[in-house]
Amino acid sequence: QVQLVESGGGLVQAGDSLRISCAASGRTSSTYAMAWFRQAPGKEREFVAAVSWSGTITHYADSVQGRFTISRDNAKNTVYLQMNSLKPEDTAVYYCAGSVVNSPTTRRWDYWGQGTQVTVSS
Repeated sequence: QVQLVESGGGLVQAGDSLRISCAASGRTSSTYAMAWFRQAPGKEREFVAAVSWSGTITHYADSVQGRFTISRDNAKNTVYLQMNSLKPEDTAVYYCAGSVVNSPTTRRWDYWGQGTQVTVSS
């Protein structure tokens, strides 16, 4: 089993930057692609960004392309999401996910964290 724990969320103003992290533990050798999803109040969970095991292949939702950057440090079993030029519509609970498939475009996500709240004020 793999455990994912997110951290780094908080309250920021529009235009600010924030980096959130996801630390993996347990059978991390079974986790390849990693991703971030988010869920705003009253809305369904949506994909934000994903990265391959090597970190060289990434995939982004159109809404965050050019503003967010996903990266990973396998030595630390940690995935990051650098969020720049934040907007109020980025407000959501951000979830980390892991897959046994090594493709950032996979739809199979096997492991999930509990989420971290990001709030962007206008």
